[in-house]
Amino acid sequence: MTDVVTVNGRQYRKPAQPLVVVCVDGCEPDYLERAVADGAMPYLATVRASGTWAVADCVMPSFTNPNNLSIVTGAPPAVHGICGNFFYDPETRAEVMMNDPKYLRADTILAALAGVGARVAVVTAKDKLRRLLGHGLSGICFSSEKADSVTKDEHGIGDVLGMVDRPVPSVYSADLSEFVFAAGVALMERVRPDVTYLSTTDYIQHKHAPGTPVANAFYAMLDGYLARLAAGGATIALTADHGMNAKTDASGAPQVVYLQDCLDAWLGAGASRVILPITDPYVVHHGALGSFATAYVPAAAVATAAARIEALPGIELVLDRESACARFELPPDRVGDLIVVSRRDWVLGTSASRHDLAGLDAPLRSHGGLSEQRVPFVVSRPIQLDGRARLRNYDLFDVALNG
Repeated sequence: MTDVVTVNGRQYRKPAQPLVVVCVDGCEPDYLERAVADGAMPYLATVRASGTWAVADCVMPSFTNPNNLSIVTGAPPAVHGICGNFFYDPETRAEVMMNDPKYLRADTILAALAGVGARVAVVTAKDKLRRLLGHGLSGICFSSEKADSVTKDEHGIGDVLGMVDRPVPSVYSADLSEFVFAAGVALMERVRPDVTYLSTTDYIQHKHAPGTPVANAFYAMLDGYLARLAAGGATIALTADHGMNAKTDASGAPQVVYLQDCLDAWLGAGASRVILPITDPYVVHHGALGSFATAYVPAAAVATAAARIEALPGIELVLDRESACARFELPPDRVGDLIVVSRRDWVLGTSASRHDLAGLDAPLRSHGGLSEQRVPFVVSRPIQLDGRARLRNYDLFDVALNG
């Protein structure tokens, strides 16, 4: 058995001690900075002083699926193929969730390490990620959301509820993320994986800004579990899939550009199709509104549509397919003719009639744009980062295993 694996052109060493990689969903760097400054994260305060503490860029669009898959493949979406939570499949001519492993075009570091004898465990908050992260993996892989239905054959473990000693949490709660960490600690105590990947949900970040009491309480909870994992001898490596920002005006009202309504007015109903890659089954906290969209328009209308969209209030960037794929390292066959990115305090929708904002019980906070690309990059031991032209969240396994 070799102690080095090559995945998507990069080499990774098997860890000499347990490695816990954490993707904190929606973790704008300021969440950690404020929580540490306020005394809510004493363990991470020690890491900030003596470990590796940096800020990196996530991949675009700054959504959950593309970034989790980039982290575990060490590569951008152009390589692994997952460019959103949701996309238009030209083969079936249908808008579908991109959570089936058939859409994944690259191997994962997790599966490769398991293939050379490493004990690997994956715990996600939502089940939408589980099958992608666990593709080809011989190990443990389950979600908090479906923790009551795990089986040894499918998930590599049974009776998760008994192991964690917690009930299945609501998908719309901080408990969904806490279950992930509680499971990670239980696995470390019982199985002691060589590599553990923990991925949370951004329910709290969609509702509460950095430094607020609820946000600090969430990060205090997270800190406690990280301290327990570190005390058990694990190296902790932490990043995020994307940041998070308020998408409202001064009064707290959502600021939305409804692209499909605009294109229908300009080109006629049915002439274009707007896809919002943020879309998933869990839209109560964001109403399927994010800061990145792709649009399919007639070839003759691309330049005109781009110019008119660019002139709308709240728009930061409009690119054609070729330019967008080159800049953001996206797979050309899975995006539309135009890529649209909104400003920091705006979001993009399809048609006003298709977005139900009744479930919002707090001012809208969301992500997807360039303004949510900065994420924390933390390792619990000091590692030299000099020489890297640009630090990306998907460099985390490389730094943690090879640094």
